[in-house]
Amino acid sequence: MNILTIKESGISCNYREGESLLDILQGNGAIIESPCGGKGYCGKCKVQILDGDINGLTEEELKHLSKKEIDDGIRLSCLVYPKGPIQVKLLNKEEKNYKGLSDGYTPEIILNPLIHKQVIKLEKPTLENNISYEEVLERAIGSEIIHDNIGFLKALADVHTSEEATLVYWDDKPIGIESGDTKDKLYGAAVDIGTTTVVVSLIDLNTGTEIESETSINPQKEYGLDVLSRIDFVKRKENGLYLLQKAIVDCINSLLEKLCNKNNIDTKNIYEIAVGANATMMHLLLGIDTITIGKSPYATIFSKEKNIWANSIGLRIAHFGRLYCLPGVSSFIGADIVAGAVVSGLKHTKDNVFFIDIGTNGEMILSKGGKLASCSCAAGPALEGANISCGMRAAEGAIEGIQFNEDGVSLQIIGDGEPVGICGSGILEAMAELNKKGLIKKSGRLKKKEDLESEGRDVLAQHLVEEDKKRKVIICKTNDEVLSLSQEDIRQVQLAKGAISSGFYALVDFMGMDMEDLDSVVIAGQFGRHLKISSLTGVGIIPENLKDKINYIGNSSKTGAMMCLMSKDARKEMEDVAKDIEYFELSTKEGYEKLFTKCLTFR
Repeated sequence: MNILTIKESGISCNYREGESLLDILQGNGAIIESPCGGKGYCGKCKVQILDGDINGLTEEELKHLSKKEIDDGIRLSCLVYPKGPIQVKLLNKEEKNYKGLSDGYTPEIILNPLIHKQVIKLEKPTLENNISYEEVLERAIGSEIIHDNIGFLKALADVHTSEEATLVYWDDKPIGIESGDTKDKLYGAAVDIGTTTVVVSLIDLNTGTEIESETSINPQKEYGLDVLSRIDFVKRKENGLYLLQKAIVDCINSLLEKLCNKNNIDTKNIYEIAVGANATMMHLLLGIDTITIGKSPYATIFSKEKNIWANSIGLRIAHFGRLYCLPGVSSFIGADIVAGAVVSGLKHTKDNVFFIDIGTNGEMILSKGGKLASCSCAAGPALEGANISCGMRAAEGAIEGIQFNEDGVSLQIIGDGEPVGICGSGILEAMAELNKKGLIKKSGRLKKKEDLESEGRDVLAQHLVEEDKKRKVIICKTNDEVLSLSQEDIRQVQLAKGAISSGFYALVDFMGMDMEDLDSVVIAGQFGRHLKISSLTGVGIIPENLKDKINYIGNSSKTGAMMCLMSKDARKEMEDVAKDIEYFELSTKEGYEKLFTKCLTFR
């Protein structure tokens, strides 16, 4: 029997022979770094094989594994094809199943943060030389202090008795002062605010080390599942903007406090927070009304980068700490996507690279040898489990993998319990399977049960039922309920597929290219990272002929925020690239409605 067991978590799951170990693990919620998308040439997806029958070492693995690693049973999971029972140990930092994605590919950068410190000796005013402590400080550093935060003066009052003090700089501007030598305590936080998930990483700015990350479901979901519903909430509710801002600020503060407590760090030693987010999330963070984003011509109040005092919106770090909001392009291409463009190196590549972040929105950038154009489409929340009759978020009991075969249905479930619903990756794989096994027509309509029976596929036919003249496909039956996908569920996924696929084709056409001209497809984001290539191509979100060109880079929004914390140059590049991205409005394309309709169909 083909069973995979992950030692640390005790998670066991069935798998199909012929799948790579990487695909099996990722298909069951394990987070494994794989910058090359499972092609075997990055050498990052290492696991330890504890027991089981697997193929021999490949030539590519010998390039990446040391003799000790080989002796210890370390393998590249993308090049391992197990047979029968297998037990493995994950070598990456342990994360609970399906926490928000916090890892991803990070380019090499030179550590040069804007936040830095200088230790100085403080002389004392005397009766003969009765000057202010501010002037004493200016003499110590040899320049005039220009500040616009009363917190600096309050801090100066707190350290006036010290013989030694530490100045905190933001670039070349002193923003704070602390008693004694605190140079070894210099931290920042990188934040990705997604519509669904919030990720916060604690960064040591002295070393450039990511200490740890914490994630949370975006608490704003209580007020709306997607961007449009939250914009509407702000419009409808008198205190809607306040509630949404408070929710996200409290969430960030809570995650920061948790990180600091776990690592014995004082939040007062966090001096800057860098945030990547879409335009709506960024407006809500700063408490800026989103009304202009929600109506034609859908303009933002701001898109450029913002540098403000963190305490001005209630973030609890150093009282002179800064908040840096990464730059965006428009209401539809936010700072999270600009971050992805920089992390992917789209401006500097000579190749033709298609970048896409798949979620409730499908944001895309196409680099034609360094020339950048972008577009966005409203995919809706169906792909993340919302608007689906038995849909749910990726949590305990969620079905995340589904395969239909002549023996029945194979399921991969998060955790060890009974299935209680289907999350986004499960829904998309189910759709790919329905299409592959011929249970749906090109139009997306479910076939009749008797049609399958006449074809001699009685086992598959058992999963099709019709109630009140409405067809649905049974996924599984539990003690409590029947989990199924209805024709309307399929329609919701079909609309999302049509939106994303039409955007893909339209942007390629806008740049005067064909699909064959693309050298690489880069997939970013929380949701996209957990989608199998076979699911993406199986439903037609990404053309089948591009399946071998797909790469995953993980949470590039958070990575971009990290880069901005750690490097002045990266921050400048982020701001420059944002200005270079051309935005293409899909609705202005001639014949777009016809293209969208065509993209609704299945192969």
